[in-house]
Amino acid sequence: MRAELRRVDWTSLKCGCGDSAEHVPLLIEAIITAETPRDMIGYTLDDHVEGDTIIFECTPPAVGVIMAALAGDLSTLARGELLQTLLFVAAGSGDYELDGEGAGLGDRCRHHAQEGFWGLVQIGLTGTAEDAETVADICEYFKLGGDKSAFYQAELRDRVRAKTKRGRHR
Repeated sequence: MRAELRRVDWTSLKCGCGDSAEHVPLLIEAIITAETPRDMIGYTLDDHVEGDTIIFECTPPAVGVIMAALAGDLSTLARGELLQTLLFVAAGSGDYELDGEGAGLGDRCRHHAQEGFWGLVQIGLTGTAEDAETVADICEYFKLGGDKSAFYQAELRDRVRAKTKRGRHR
């Protein structure tokens, strides 16, 4: 994940806050190393990587970093924060604005997420009910998984229902 952070020229990218995205690696590092919610105070990807489901020039490479981080060993807190960011990006990635290479920002985000499809499914199948629901929504919004997508979305949503049902009986 850190190599992926170093691979990107963040200073050349526009951030959602209006400045260069050079501070985005610091925000991501703070999130993945936070041990408590208090450690995350002031460190958020909201309005930097996405803002109310609006995505920015720095969003596609940030999605690549998020996918790399999710493939590693993260705290439940960090994983939840990164999944929520990915969900908001997925919900807002239906843009049609083309970049210099002819791909939309949303297409580039989707490409990075698709590369990590199996990792996302694994998180959804082994994590919390909330993780399963978030991953199912990410797969739906990004249209991840091709022909497999409907099957795994159903598996994840069944898992949410089963865990929620079990939780009510305690």
